[in-house]
Amino acid sequence: MKKAIALLLAAVMIFALCACGKSSVTELKYATGGTSGTYYGFSGVIANVLNEKLKNTLNLKVESTGASKANIQMLDSGDADIAIVQNDVMYYAYTGTDLFAGGEPITGFSAVASCYPEYVQILARKDITSIEQLAGKNVSVGDAGSGTEFNAKQILGAYGMSFDSIKVSNQSFADSADALKNGTIDAAFVVAGYPTTAVTELATNFDFNLLPIDDAHAKALQSDYGFYYYGVIPGGTYTPVADDVPAVAVMATIVASNKVSSDVIYAFVKGLFDYKSDIAVSHAKGNELDLNTAVSGVSIPWHDGAAKFYKEKGLL
Repeated sequence: MKKAIALLLAAVMIFALCACGKSSVTELKYATGGTSGTYYGFSGVIANVLNEKLKNTLNLKVESTGASKANIQMLDSGDADIAIVQNDVMYYAYTGTDLFAGGEPITGFSAVASCYPEYVQILARKDITSIEQLAGKNVSVGDAGSGTEFNAKQILGAYGMSFDSIKVSNQSFADSADALKNGTIDAAFVVAGYPTTAVTELATNFDFNLLPIDDAHAKALQSDYGFYYYGVIPGGTYTPVADDVPAVAVMATIVASNKVSSDVIYAFVKGLFDYKSDIAVSHAKGNELDLNTAVSGVSIPWHDGAAKFYKEKGLL
C-alpha cells in the first residue's frame, strides 16, 4: 500500500513538473505579410530558429496577413501579439496620421527591433538625373493610398515640390516597371528591400537611372519625419546603375503589443541577435540584422523588454 502511494505521489509530481514546464512557454501570434513576400519568409525563418533555440521560453506562430497596416490593426484588436511592419506606417498609426488619418491613434503597441532598410528607389528614364527634373513628368507614386504614395509626397516636399508639380500615376511596382519600359511614364517610386524583383526584371532589358537624394535634403526629410534612414543602394545592384546611389529608406521593424510581458520580449530580442547567423543561413535578410541599426528610424516608444536589452548594449 505504501509503495502504491509513493508511486502515485511520484506520478503526480512528474505531471506537475511537466505542466509547469509547459506553462512557462509563451505562444505569440506573429503577423507578417503575404506568403510570397519578404515579411512572411523572413519572419518564418525567425520563428523556426527561435522556436528551436528558445523552446522553453516562447513559441512563435507565424500568420500570413495584409502586411503593415493590417498587422497594426491586428495588434490593436488582439488578433496578433507581435508583427513586422514598415516603421513609417507604425508612426502613422501611433499618431493617427496619413494612412491612419480620421481615426483614433493606436498606441497599444511599441517597437522591438529595426531589421533591415526598405529603400525608396526612384527609377527614371536615362535622361532624367535628378529629383528636381521630375517636375512636369509623368510619375508613378505607387498604389493609391499606399505607404509608397506617402513616401513620394514627402520626398517631393523636401525638394519644394508636390503632386501638383508632376503628373501623378498610381501603379503597382510591376506595372510601374512595365509602364517605364513602354514609355507611358517617365519615373516611378518603388519602396522595398533591394534587389527588388520588379526592378531586377526591368534591368534585363531597359536602361534607367536611380535618382539620388543628397545629404542636405535627406537631413531635411529626417527632421520632418524621424522614421527615415539614410544609406546607399550599392552600385551594381541593378545592371544599368554602376555607382552607389545615396537614398532614404524606411525600416522593416518588429513591433509588439504592450500586453506581451517585458521578459518575453527581452528573450525574443536577445535571441534575434544571439542567433542571427542561424537566421542568415536560411534567409538573406538575416545578414542585415545589426545592433548598430536595430534602433534606427524608431519614432515611437520602445517595448520595455526591448529597451532593457538595448540599454544593456549601450544603445539607448
